Amino acid sequence: MKLFTEALKPARLGLAMASIAAGLALAAPAQAQNDKMTPIPVPAQPKAITLDTGPLPGATAPEAWHSQYGSVFARNVTVATLTPFLPDPAKATGAAVIVAPGGGFRTLSMENEGWDVAKALAARGVAAFVLKYRLNPTPQEMPAFEQSMREMFSGVARTAPRMDPQQAMAGIAPQIADARAAFALVRNRAGEWHVDADRVGMVGFSAGAMLTLATTLAGEDAKPAFIGLIYGPLASVTVPADAPPAFVALAADDPFFANSGFGLIESWKAAKRPVEFHLYEQGGHGFGMYPKETTSTGWFDAYARWLGMHGLLKRAH
Repeated sequence: MKLFTEALKPARLGLAMASIAAGLALAAPAQAQNDKMTPIPVPAQPKAITLDTGPLPGATAPEAWHSQYGSVFARNVTVATLTPFLPDPAKATGAAVIVAPGGGFRTLSMENEGWDVAKALAARGVAAFVLKYRLNPTPQEMPAFEQSMREMFSGVARTAPRMDPQQAMAGIAPQIADARAAFALVRNRAGEWHVDADRVGMVGFSAGAMLTLATTLAGEDAKPAFIGLIYGPLASVTVPADAPPAFVALAADDPFFANSGFGLIESWKAAKRPVEFHLYEQGGHGFGMYPKETTSTGWFDAYARWLGMHGLLKRAH
């Protein structure tokens, strides 16, 4: 556990996170590429449940939200929450998924990689819970925030070293704690939410995929029953003997993670653990639930079929 809780050298972690954050520039559908970041009021989240991990140490800027690419994003999240999206009890399968949006640990794509994913899961009878995990602080004022993002887009991110997931995990201890708290909450309230405590999985996008992997490898009591890693890093990892079934999706033109090999897939196979891998010809980084003219748009249908293949779209007997 020491590897995952000690601070990673800031320069290396910063470059790695810059790679993920720069992916936000590629996350939009083609027609919305020029959308500017527009501040919006923090939306009401009446169903959000505050997790017990406390405020982010040292954070001073308040939580802020903005719209971009026809979607909404949160930043400066200092207190983690979990929002349930529950299916009709008559069609609930008992399976549940914790959804971790991406955004380079600087923002969260709450709609495209959070709420929309959760709604699609609930429509298939799977209880979904969107995790708004704590984030690294960014400048409070929007112009300064935009400038900080432009600086990352200016070339630093594209020259960043290839990310080693197990090293990068060392810098996200607060987020791993948030994920652990999310699993604990869902299992503690499993009866109320018509959830089978043994069938709680996790799906994450970009930085959220890294968090999903970290929760699997270093999350101690979290132990996801199944995981989805959507356009996250694919470097080799040490796979535990009881690693859960994994669904992995990536576009071959992803500028951050498509050119570093497929060590993660090979690691899962070498450990003789179930893994399904979809490499889409096109889609870039951050396609999520955006409608695009690429086959990557079909990732969710493939994921749902994979859930069905593992018996997660029907009630357990």
